[in-house]
Amino acid sequence: MSDDASTAGSGSGRPAETDGGHAEPDGGAQAETVGGPPELPGGVARDEGVLNRLFGTSDELPPASSIRRWLVTTNHKDVGILYTGTALFFLVLGGILALLMRIQLLAPRAPGQGILSGFAYNQAVSAHGLLMVFWFLSPFAFGFANYIVPLQIGAKDLAFPRLNALSFWLYLASGILFVISFFQGGTFAGGWTMYAPLNVPTFTPEVGGSTAVLALLLFVASVTVSSVNFLTTMHRMRAEGMKLRNLPIFTWTILLTVWMMLFAFAALLAALMILSADRLLGTTYFAAESAGGSLLWAHLFWFFGHPEVYIVFFPALGVMAETFQTFTGRRLVGRKWFIAAMVLVALQSFVVWMHHMFLTSINLEIKTLFMATTIGISLPFDLMVFSLIYTTIKGRIRFETPFLFSFGALLLFILGGITGVFLGAVVLDYEFRGTYWVVAHFHYVMVGGVTALIGGLYYWFPKMTGRMYDEFLGKVNFALYFVGFNLVYFPMFLAWETPRRVFNYPAELQLYHQVATVGAFVLGASFLVMFYNLYTSLWEGEKVGDNPWEYAKSAEWAVSSPPPLENFPGRPSYASGALEFLGVGDDDEPDERREDEGVAAADGGVATGPPATAEASAVDAYGHEVGHGDHDDHHESHASPWPFALGLGSLLVFLGLSGMKEGTFVGGAEGAILLGSLLAGTVVSGVSLVGMGRERFVGPEVEAGEQWPFANVENMKLGMWIFLASDVVLFGAFIGSYVFIRVAAGWTGWQPIPQDVGPGLMNTYILLTSSFTVVLALVASEKRSRWGLIASLSATFVLGIGFLINKGIEWNHLFHEGIWLSTNIRSSTFFLTTGLHGAHVIAGLFVTAYLIWRAWNGAYLDDNRPVEYFGLYWHFVDIVWLFLFPLFYIV
Repeated sequence: MSDDASTAGSGSGRPAETDGGHAEPDGGAQAETVGGPPELPGGVARDEGVLNRLFGTSDELPPASSIRRWLVTTNHKDVGILYTGTALFFLVLGGILALLMRIQLLAPRAPGQGILSGFAYNQAVSAHGLLMVFWFLSPFAFGFANYIVPLQIGAKDLAFPRLNALSFWLYLASGILFVISFFQGGTFAGGWTMYAPLNVPTFTPEVGGSTAVLALLLFVASVTVSSVNFLTTMHRMRAEGMKLRNLPIFTWTILLTVWMMLFAFAALLAALMILSADRLLGTTYFAAESAGGSLLWAHLFWFFGHPEVYIVFFPALGVMAETFQTFTGRRLVGRKWFIAAMVLVALQSFVVWMHHMFLTSINLEIKTLFMATTIGISLPFDLMVFSLIYTTIKGRIRFETPFLFSFGALLLFILGGITGVFLGAVVLDYEFRGTYWVVAHFHYVMVGGVTALIGGLYYWFPKMTGRMYDEFLGKVNFALYFVGFNLVYFPMFLAWETPRRVFNYPAELQLYHQVATVGAFVLGASFLVMFYNLYTSLWEGEKVGDNPWEYAKSAEWAVSSPPPLENFPGRPSYASGALEFLGVGDDDEPDERREDEGVAAADGGVATGPPATAEASAVDAYGHEVGHGDHDDHHESHASPWPFALGLGSLLVFLGLSGMKEGTFVGGAEGAILLGSLLAGTVVSGVSLVGMGRERFVGPEVEAGEQWPFANVENMKLGMWIFLASDVVLFGAFIGSYVFIRVAAGWTGWQPIPQDVGPGLMNTYILLTSSFTVVLALVASEKRSRWGLIASLSATFVLGIGFLINKGIEWNHLFHEGIWLSTNIRSSTFFLTTGLHGAHVIAGLFVTAYLIWRAWNGAYLDDNRPVEYFGLYWHFVDIVWLFLFPLFYIV
């Protein structure tokens, strides 16, 4: 943490750095942080070519025609476009795999027949599912979220712009890593759900299988970074008057989606870390002989997997609501109940996962309970569907392309939901599970969501580009898409007896599969039309104004198309119930032009009432007031090379790790190359982290606005709380896995490892003492005692090192006794769970060393917040040990 940044909110009026770097000590931003030409806010230069017109420019941002622009940008709109374009690339890749599968299924095949071998077909099925679920569906939606949400809530950018860019580069790195896995003996071929024990090296021994698992790990890291960023932004950076209940429906769906992602992906992270240990280090969690191993994977995966259905579908639901309102000219019927239903679904999504496990050995009472929760979660969806239907009935529909896709998505989702009810019944699930009924249902729900997202792409295309798409081609696109979709997936209901993931089936079902294959090519052709339409429209489409849709009233339509670099000509406010921009004129009077056009309400409806005349005010990232003059002088940064560099380093590290098996690298040239990749990636990542910490980067200030329920919590503190909330789920999943396996193996017959309680007790004393020294460091900082601060942080560092040394001695003793990670399930759970905790200690020590270095140079005497935020993390790590110690040493 930089004390230059940290003191920004101490009342001096200096601009705050919101994601860990420095702000200029003189209170200004960097020289290269200035916006563009003064006549156009945000640096949008109309005469610098189409790319600069689309994406804006500033003195620190290279022109949009430059590759460097896209490597260093941190602006949320640029990142949104990067997400959207990359997700569409993975759509094409996953679609090609789907077409290969459909060609293979033209006729019943024996192994060795057709264009794909058995192993290649298994790879295609597995990779298609993984690519579509992880690398296309959610990232496609979050391309829109990155671009649109800050505009809808009245923010200049996301709370932590560099973390936003980092989340994209980690996402891209994970996708590249997955593609590389095809060239390492074959990618993972055990199905996209990766069921145990098929996911362990005994059954999928290829190096590429491990690479695919590591790619998923890196993807989850991207999701975690993004979740922290979005939640901090939406809870802390809403415009004045933009209360939670008034959020546009699309932003509401993203808010609930990100909360689900925060907890669901933490459970998946635990599952993937355990699986990576099984594949790379030789632990035995999911091995066939492990008690409850295969069932443990199912619990961990589906605790993530069922919320993932709503994580994918909620943004599509938000697009449907936005477009239904716009193209019917009618406010969403039952809006409050619609929001309440979404909240209820988000909460219920975590208590229905076992309906995916009705064929397991779970007792009937538990199955019946989860059958009831499954039926229960369908009821709020009924309300949302009727809300959308009544909105169309009460409005005047204009059948333009975005509405056609959204309405088509509603029809597809209704069919998908009805067929899903069959799978929620235990008796019917016995019959349908593992058949093409599940495949058809799954695609009607998930790809039904894609249908709405394509509508969203057409809906916001004019806003993103300033040009209108070809409406005729858009309707042709929809016709081909809708016909092709139903030709592919509806015959699967009729051919439901076909077993999943195999290419041999009863001959009497061949006609259905042939129709489905034809439909797949029609569906693929629809995307060719879409790409052609959007590409030609980008360069030659009709230019549009701020709002090409008559009834679109949310805030993104109140600014130019495309929006300026920092989004708004002044500070957006809904204090009067109408959208206005404060501080635009010389006298800080509100911008009146919205009033002439029919002003927008916060929730996207048409507002009434006089414009507010309050003077613009602002607070920095830490919640302190910033004077108006300071506000005018505040220039946010929009470029940093370090997120890209850290993404590259992460790619090299994870690629290198793929070469490990049983704790050692594979032999030969391949092993040497992968080891070199690991070492190079470690160096690049380390340099990138140091560079990011030292960089003078000015994040967006938190202007006066709605921040309930976190009005008195600074951005950095809230971000830390949110991150630790996901870490609670991560450790909870590890501890729960230990308890689950121990119960399955017999609790009383379990012999603890290690049997000597002494080292664990000593480490408990060490960590508790280190928490005390962190408190002393905070007190010393408050009293402006430089040497007291340095001494307390140094004591914390020494105690942390002592913990690791003591843990290392304990582990070394166990190794000499012949106890290793792969010895048995008892040793696997001990080493991996305590090792995860040790990794957290090591990460904390790196931060401690950085704080000591900064304190030596006089930092943190005027502002102790970095020490406080570090303390939150360190105390959490110590609390976790208080749970691990009795579980592994005493009980």
